[in-house]
Amino acid sequence: MIGRLRTRRGLVFVAAMAVLIAGCTTTAVLLTRDEQDAVAGDDNPLLEATSSTRAPTTRPQASTSTTLAPLPVPDPPPDDPYADVPIIEIGSISIPKINVLHPLYEGVWLTVLNEGPGHWPNSAMPGQRGNTVFPGHRTTHSRPFHNLDLLAPGDEVTFHMPEADYTYAVRETLIVVPTDMWVIDQTETPTFTLVACHPKGSARQRIVVQGDLIRTTPKAATA
Repeated sequence: MIGRLRTRRGLVFVAAMAVLIAGCTTTAVLLTRDEQDAVAGDDNPLLEATSSTRAPTTRPQASTSTTLAPLPVPDPPPDDPYADVPIIEIGSISIPKINVLHPLYEGVWLTVLNEGPGHWPNSAMPGQRGNTVFPGHRTTHSRPFHNLDLLAPGDEVTFHMPEADYTYAVRETLIVVPTDMWVIDQTETPTFTLVACHPKGSARQRIVVQGDLIRTTPKAATA
């Protein structure tokens, strides 16, 4: 497994990457804000992002056609990661290799992520051109991304959305530091990125699984 994981160093760091969460403590109970802040590394890397005024940036992409719509531009992390925002379910994710079937939500506030993986606002939506980004908890709450480290190239990840099911194949697994913002860069083709804390029980690094769209299965229109 270790042979598949590689660490990228010497890259430009952007502190906003810290919002790419995950359950980083060993306890599965819901912590208060004070308790979360007291945990080494915290359960919410958003706290690291608030010390920086730099917003997420997207690498320049070479346009392949003047008819293509502009790539999405992901939002910066929320000013208050603990904001009491509406919980909006947008679909679900299935990862057969690690027995995951879990609802998906919109947003990367802790109140959202405590329910399940959250879609990074204004990253691509599943199935669209660009990089659809979903942070999620690894060791707390329902810990949907607990076994991301078991995924291998070729394993399938499917996003079940109202209009279609979008199946991606894992391309690679990376280990990065919390400020490696480049992992949410948008792409010319439909890709996905799942992010959680690493190693289990620690917020020291992030595990990042990325892959490419291989199949779209439209859903029958309902009357």
